[in-house]
Amino acid sequence: MKWMIASDIHGSSKYCRMMLDRFQAEKADRLLLLGDLLYHGPRNDLPEEYNPKRVIEMLNSVKECLVCVRGNCDTEVDQMVLNFPIMADYAVVQMGEQMVYATHGHHFNEDNPLPVAEGCILLCGHTHVPRYVKHERFIYMNPGSVSIPKEQSLHSYMVYEDDFVWKDVITGRPYTL
Repeated sequence: MKWMIASDIHGSSKYCRMMLDRFQAEKADRLLLLGDLLYHGPRNDLPEEYNPKRVIEMLNSVKECLVCVRGNCDTEVDQMVLNFPIMADYAVVQMGEQMVYATHGHHFNEDNPLPVAEGCILLCGHTHVPRYVKHERFIYMNPGSVSIPKEQSLHSYMVYEDDFVWKDVITGRPYTL
């Protein structure tokens, strides 16, 4: 099964559209969203083409393919307009032989991990910075942000088929961290 992993859309219809175009081009089976779907949050500037109502329409149109966890900017009112579950603090998914614990990163993160099994992957968004760090008990990964990248990173997402690959959401090209 091919997975696409993205985080931190923050209501940008421009980057949500690009992300969904990449999802279609990747021919992925599932899209794992790591939270912060509609609202930009008080610490972020408005992203390009901020239009949460349009993002709602776009995401609802692919609801059968989505697995999502709650971000710090996601609320109960967001769940009222989205036709797929977004309120879980974390999800556990199997990607190939890897057990992946997916969470937004504002509660559980690299410095405060979920109690994951040894050798598992902890997948977080929240920081808007793509990362791969191998710790003694787990591997930490972050796809970065679709719409508001930080620390000079790219607008990015990840793909998992046989391995994890980071990609630029604008060009679709892979890059190394």
